[in-house]
Amino acid sequence: MDKASNTLKARILVVDDEVSIVEVLKALLKREGYRVKAAVTAEEALDCLRKEKFDLMISDIRMKPTDGLQLLHEARELQSHLAVIMMTAYAAVETAVEAMKRGAFDYICKPFKVDELLVTVERALSYEHVMVENETLKETLRTRFHFRNLVGDSEKMQQVYSMIEKVARTDSTVLILGASGTGKELVAKAIHASSARAEKAFVAINCASLPETLLESELFGYVKGAFTGANKFKKGLFESAHGGTLFLDEVGSIPINMQLTLLRVLQEHEIRPVGATENVPVDVRIIAATNEDIDGKVRSGEFREDLFYRLSVIPVDLPPLRDRASDIPLIVNHFLERFYEQDNRRVTITSAAVRTLERYSWPGNVRELENVINRAAALSENDTIDVEDLPAKIQEVAPTPTATPGGSPAGSGSTATSLKAFLRAKEREYLGHVLEQCGGDKEMAAKSLGISLATFYRKYGET
Repeated sequence: MDKASNTLKARILVVDDEVSIVEVLKALLKREGYRVKAAVTAEEALDCLRKEKFDLMISDIRMKPTDGLQLLHEARELQSHLAVIMMTAYAAVETAVEAMKRGAFDYICKPFKVDELLVTVERALSYEHVMVENETLKETLRTRFHFRNLVGDSEKMQQVYSMIEKVARTDSTVLILGASGTGKELVAKAIHASSARAEKAFVAINCASLPETLLESELFGYVKGAFTGANKFKKGLFESAHGGTLFLDEVGSIPINMQLTLLRVLQEHEIRPVGATENVPVDVRIIAATNEDIDGKVRSGEFREDLFYRLSVIPVDLPPLRDRASDIPLIVNHFLERFYEQDNRRVTITSAAVRTLERYSWPGNVRELENVINRAAALSENDTIDVEDLPAKIQEVAPTPTATPGGSPAGSGSTATSLKAFLRAKEREYLGHVLEQCGGDKEMAAKSLGISLATFYRKYGET
């Protein structure tokens, strides 16, 4: 961030209980082009911070009744990216160092030199800018790889994430199309969680798991005496999801007779519980899903065409895992992290095993991959998953080892780098972005990341 940009945009709050110091700093900083506000007490400063955003606060440490350290704490709670410079007398340098441990960017000693002050201000503002950019970058990278429990970095998954965000802004009916195990319910939950209905219920039902009579009573409920065994009123899933989202999984299996009933509900926004004489209004968003050839069922007359068009206002296609094999390392790491959280056991996987997983066709998609990883992790004896720990049908597609100059098979479990290497590469890519933002200043990059310079060198791989 150059000085011209600082002077045009930076807002600085000056805090000191000595009015003369405040006036000098205001005049000096305004002359440099900064926008400056002043406060003579911590309480007055906090009031300013509640009302508007600042890029930098310059505060004296010794003030009464609230001192600079307490002000630092409360100011950073109000504005987490606020850069802070503390002013102190030479006798209170230890307190200033303590302030830096608590999040202050730097300190200057009174009486200060003008050039020293201005250089420190410039550095602090550059640091504040980098911190904000880092948070933006972290969020970008996070959403690039993960979206509400969906994992993937491939172009196909980026398209899915984009569609979810667009669909969530509407209240239209959605039809999710995808093979079994591709994560259709996860997508439905992501749409719900990103929508205006997020605070209301998300209710799911597998329409293929129940016979027609039970499916009707589950969806619409029933009144007492509606049929033998109906000893009391039961609310249906439509009413349970009122104000929220109802997810109809395997909607293609709904019997043809019930399809007309569902169509009327979508048209009229009313249901009639089994055995009731009056309709009940419902406010529910419908998200449906199927792994069947729904177009084929429409052509054959097994699925009503009018219901199909009502359900597929916005279709969302989920790719099978075989079409996004590049996502497999990230998905595997996601499952291994979850395994660690559940079993408190850190399990890694060799790159040879990962390459084998990438070559397999995955007819069961992500669900099958999850089962394979969980089983292999649970049974691994040395906390490392290698090719021989995978099911036999997957081992069959393992790449043929090639001899290295030293005689060892390339990619074997003993010599291959684990999935950690892939993740380290992603981490190094992120560190490179931060370093670039800091103009190549490794010390500033390390500080903005909240790590030591030694840790930065170790992770970035430079000396």
